[in-house]
Amino acid sequence: MHIMEGFLPVAHAASWGAVSTVCVGFGLRSIAAAVKDKPELKMLLGVSAAFTFILSALKLPSVTGSCSHPTGTGLGAILFGPLAMAPLAAIVLLFQAILLAHGGLTTLGANIFSMGVVGPLAGYTVYNLARKCSIPASLSIFMAASLADLTTYATTAAQLAFAFPDPLGGFGASLVKFLGIFAVTQIPLAISEGLLTVLIYSFIQKHSSDELASLGFNLPGEEERI
Repeated sequence: MHIMEGFLPVAHAASWGAVSTVCVGFGLRSIAAAVKDKPELKMLLGVSAAFTFILSALKLPSVTGSCSHPTGTGLGAILFGPLAMAPLAAIVLLFQAILLAHGGLTTLGANIFSMGVVGPLAGYTVYNLARKCSIPASLSIFMAASLADLTTYATTAAQLAFAFPDPLGGFGASLVKFLGIFAVTQIPLAISEGLLTVLIYSFIQKHSSDELASLGFNLPGEEERI
């Protein structure tokens, strides 16, 4: 979903940048509140950021002016909530734009919004709904991570369709085209990301159970061991 440098019209790039700046601000407040009384969570927060950086750096070029890859945002959204992922995604995307020429600075706002705002919000919502429905933790995590991935790309497709509407069919026709191109590679990537996220969470559960407990996980009757 990294829209490449200079690909969006100036007005679109500026608008997405403004919206994402607000989201990052709220996210920083969320992170500060989470680690204020529990500094031990900083390590787990770093793991979430590293997971996002590594997965989202595995890019497959696309003819749409973007690219396909896992996002890695579902894990952090489950652990710290969706707001926390906006600043984490901003840091990840900024470093990738500067160091890897992956994405861009002018399109940073649009990329943050899709990967750091909408995707995590979708994953977090699905995870909590699934747990309230007594769906097993492993399946809930898989669903959340996979949907966070797919929703990120649906958002990117909408952003591109909004910037480049079809001459005849307008936004709707353009959206169908962009979604069609992304879906071929993204569905298997989303499934793979869901499975990997379950494995990573299981590892964290085994080695950082105290930190998870401080976040409300692994409480009796709430979260079974994966």
